[in-house]
Amino acid sequence: MIRNREEYEKAVETLKRWAYAYYVEDNPLVTDEEYDKLYREVEAYEKAHPDQIDPTSPTQRVGAPVKEGFKKARHLSRMWSMEDVFNAHEFEEWFERIDRQYPGERYYVEPKFDGASLNLIYENGLLKQAITRGDGVEGEEVTDNARTIRSIPLDIPHRSLIEIRGEVLMTFEEFERLNKERTARGEEPFANPRNAAAGSLRQLDPSITAKRNLLFQPWGVGVNDLKYEYLSDLMDYVYNLGFRKPPLRKVCKTPEEIEAIYEELGRMRQNLPVMLDGMVVKVDRIALQEKLGYTVKYPRWMVAYKFPAVEKQTRLIDVIPQVGRTGVITPVAVLEPVEVEGVIVERATLHNYDYIAKLDIRIGDIVTVIRSGDVIPKVIKVLKEYRTGKEKPIPRPTHCPVCGSEVLDEGPLVKCQNLSCPARVVNAIIYFASKQCMNIDGLGEKIVQQLYDAGLVKEVEDLYHLKMDDLLKLEGFKEKKARNLLDAIEASKGRECWRFVNALGIEHIGEVASKKICETFGLDFPRATREQLLGIEGFGEEMAESFLEFMRVNGEKVRRLMEIVHPKPPAKEEEVHSPFTGKTVVLTGTMRKPRPEIKEMLEHLGAHVTGSVSRKTDFVIYGEDPGSKYDKAQALGVTLLPEEKMWEMLGGTA
Repeated sequence: MIRNREEYEKAVETLKRWAYAYYVEDNPLVTDEEYDKLYREVEAYEKAHPDQIDPTSPTQRVGAPVKEGFKKARHLSRMWSMEDVFNAHEFEEWFERIDRQYPGERYYVEPKFDGASLNLIYENGLLKQAITRGDGVEGEEVTDNARTIRSIPLDIPHRSLIEIRGEVLMTFEEFERLNKERTARGEEPFANPRNAAAGSLRQLDPSITAKRNLLFQPWGVGVNDLKYEYLSDLMDYVYNLGFRKPPLRKVCKTPEEIEAIYEELGRMRQNLPVMLDGMVVKVDRIALQEKLGYTVKYPRWMVAYKFPAVEKQTRLIDVIPQVGRTGVITPVAVLEPVEVEGVIVERATLHNYDYIAKLDIRIGDIVTVIRSGDVIPKVIKVLKEYRTGKEKPIPRPTHCPVCGSEVLDEGPLVKCQNLSCPARVVNAIIYFASKQCMNIDGLGEKIVQQLYDAGLVKEVEDLYHLKMDDLLKLEGFKEKKARNLLDAIEASKGRECWRFVNALGIEHIGEVASKKICETFGLDFPRATREQLLGIEGFGEEMAESFLEFMRVNGEKVRRLMEIVHPKPPAKEEEVHSPFTGKTVVLTGTMRKPRPEIKEMLEHLGAHVTGSVSRKTDFVIYGEDPGSKYDKAQALGVTLLPEEKMWEMLGGTA
């Protein structure tokens, strides 16, 4: 029994040491019984002396209240995506781009674990905030859930502000256990350990996250004041703060050394308890990382070298037509269960009905299955030598499997046109309310399904007719939750025109196309003609036909919805004249300012900035290490402008 504060503090430190050995080093120092006995003694003391509780005590990992939703939070520094390469040739091309300019550099190689990215912010040694990756700039704050993950230290021996990035993982064993539980409860099983880890991290009840036995594996650092010359040394420091070390990491200098590590990790992955989908190669010298800089999407100084997908053979039992949010009917293969990369695969995509015809896939065939990118299972081959003659052709659907309406067959795409189709309604509303569309906070998948099942919404427009009394009749809705949802729906009125167009879920019309449509037609977009649409740069026949077809079928509903939502027309910018007004411009190479920032500036000055060089390009503006766009401009006789010249033409410097 713990008798005083001194004994309590000593017991807390002992528990932390034991937990570190168990969860981080995989090297238990005591039996479970000994750990549990001391844990209960600490709990008893804390209950008797709540004013003395150490916030870093292992008992404080669980116990936060259930949330209504996650708040958004910004990272202190951006979390970037990674460029992927899939074979030795692609990797060597990446390596040579750097080696040509900076020969003999060191490269830090480590495994690429497949999980949910998380950013941990420590201040004064204490875990202050945990934020999911989100869009790289802003994510969801999941601090209470992160505190339940025992391989995340609640305190570290580093007192200044630091961001530690890593992957939240679920072991294959835990994944299998969790899916058995979900299946027994009649719930949909998770598709793979990565989805399971991400779903577990985003539980509104932290006690559920705590039961999922998640792991945290660091792979990088954001904001910090450390002065290490090499990333490998910086990561050594991070691991010594109390985090899990990867099973293999090494500093290399040649492609041959790196390929040897790739082969070794490929052999190891079969025996690892968590998903490994490749390895990451990073320039080791931190100063050179900053010098190499970033493209719009990812750092130039790092690359993910992915493992090839593992192929397995199994029998195709059936094909189920599945209706998506835009009405597209996708054939889904039902398979005899087969284990691929530690995951039991029972369903896989067949892409579309043209794909089925091209491969001559039949029910009863022995087929080859891969998990694309170690995530999405798909059928890639038919082993026709095993056919018995009893295999059955797979017919193209003529009617929607959900609502029975006649479908439109466009070749590769088979679509249900009925906007009132139950399969379309729920998914269409979820998409309509999503962040990149009308951004209706709190209107997620479960709530939309609940509203639909209760008969309160049969189409998008019904959202705007919901009343407080309607919502209070639903399970889980109290006045505050109902008021928040109604306020969020009301706040969606007056959103930008492009968000409204994007929210309609028109096939082939995404965010970029929606912006171009609204910039061209404003609120008159429903009246756009084929000729006018084809006049928009980047629009082809498929996009134009899809938009026109949607408006033909749903034009009246769109106009009625516009009268309710009142989308905001695009602002008319003041006319600006510059040397680049009306010119088509391409940017390439590393510049003094981020390329997205320069692109935005030039567009404001009247330029049309594109990503590819053609004979219609007026200027290719280049910085350091310009690459293939520079060469193509030379070959086509397009005017090349060094970055400095651009600033001179604009009457200033960066």
